[in-house]
Amino acid sequence: MVVQVWHIQGNKVNDQSQTTQSNSRSISRNFISAVIVGCAVVGAGAAWTLTQTQTPVAVATPQVVVAANATATASMQTVALPLMTGLPDFTPLVEAVGPSVVNIRTLENAKPQSSGGSDEQMLEFFRRFGIPVPPGFGGNPDGDAPKDGEQRPRGIGSGFVLSADGYIMTNAHVVDGADELIVTMPDKREFKAKIIGADKRTDVAVVKVDATDLVPVRLGDPEMLKVGAWVMAIGSPYGLENTVTAGIVSAKARETGDFLPFIQTDVAINPGNSGGPLINMRGEVVGINSQIYSRSGGFQGISFAIPIDEAVRVSTQLRSQGFVTRGRIGVSIASVDKETAEALGLGKPRGALVNGVEAGSPAAKAGLEPGDVIIEFEGVAIEKSLDLPRVVGNTKPGTTSPLTVVRQGKEKKLTITVGAFDPEPMTTAEVVPEPQTGEQLLALGLSVLELTPQDMRELKIDGGVKVKDVQGAAARAGMRPDDVILAAANTKVADVNALKLLLAKTADKPVVSILFRRGQWVQYALLRR
Repeated sequence: MVVQVWHIQGNKVNDQSQTTQSNSRSISRNFISAVIVGCAVVGAGAAWTLTQTQTPVAVATPQVVVAANATATASMQTVALPLMTGLPDFTPLVEAVGPSVVNIRTLENAKPQSSGGSDEQMLEFFRRFGIPVPPGFGGNPDGDAPKDGEQRPRGIGSGFVLSADGYIMTNAHVVDGADELIVTMPDKREFKAKIIGADKRTDVAVVKVDATDLVPVRLGDPEMLKVGAWVMAIGSPYGLENTVTAGIVSAKARETGDFLPFIQTDVAINPGNSGGPLINMRGEVVGINSQIYSRSGGFQGISFAIPIDEAVRVSTQLRSQGFVTRGRIGVSIASVDKETAEALGLGKPRGALVNGVEAGSPAAKAGLEPGDVIIEFEGVAIEKSLDLPRVVGNTKPGTTSPLTVVRQGKEKKLTITVGAFDPEPMTTAEVVPEPQTGEQLLALGLSVLELTPQDMRELKIDGGVKVKDVQGAAARAGMRPDDVILAAANTKVADVNALKLLLAKTADKPVVSILFRRGQWVQYALLRR
């Protein structure tokens, strides 16, 4: 039997091995002695650890005793891991990375408030019963509502410097819809920033300030991160600039989106931290803090960061062209579970099951069929369904790519030419059209706006008119601001001019029919002149 005694003294480790070969009585005696010595030493070591203010005596030197079981062979020895004590010191990381982390404030231009029929009714209610009108309600001139065009705070986020010439990375949702960005450096310098590009699918944005002496961060490799490793975050939670929090990596490749596998941590992340860096113990940025899992709106122990390698790939395209180009093949997919895998002859759950193929798409031209299971694309194995959109999305449009499918239990090789997603527009605030009226519109109590391209994309329509304000006949018919007029007098409306012409043609009629959309519902109203 082999009895090993490890003496740990500062940085020195002495290995004393004693080999005894005797009868079972000698083995038992040696084994029992080793256990007793081990217990005495560990007990003393524990006592020393708990009383750090006392000077340890010589017999209390910490030791780790490894003894083989009497019935085990010498080759099956248990190796004990060293006891880990103490916490890491983050101060060098803060000093190194802190000067590169910025606060981002977003401003928006105040819009004039509606004074529609419903507001008028509420104002009449307040007046009748002598109730003070709430500040800013219904265009109350004595209120403190912002004036038209006046800027007001919209949100707060974080970011970090990518290059000395002023490029800064943050989250797309931080800058979404902002009319103006103010970037504050740790030394309290402030700059107005310009949005270079933003990508909603990955929640990555790049902004630029007019500066040349900034300190860029060092970028790390997220693949080198291990679950359980210490990480740190710097940001502006609730506007508290340069706040440092720390924790560990809880999981990697966490599936929460179509295009990104997130890094999950227990680092405290709150509103305002978005866009700030996740930093490893080498002082390198390995992710962008982006999301939290919460039922209260505040931190509850689960936060998610975008891997920095994915973010850099997106930011490179944003800096060069202002948008991200992605590949697409035109299929709808589903996960493959155990029962599906057995039914399709896959052996084990893997791949992406094709539920449908878009007519005229690259997939249709390549011969893909519903029921196929894509198990490989561009030489990359598709282990789960979410792997496919990521691999295809990272493929340059126009590339001819090989793919492998399982069809009726047999593998089949196909070739496909990757198409392109329509690029997302840069995430900036759109210019709000001026309200338009006219004799016929005023007669019906309508003030309207042209639909913006973004409005039409979101509503998936190719024409219409947005209601800005309602009074008189329109209010009595139940119409509201933000309704979208689709047709008037049983004729489709393309824009404001078309609506004016239709109302002029029907000016001699006491009633005009209006087809309008509110949310996802289409409604019908009769407006009496």
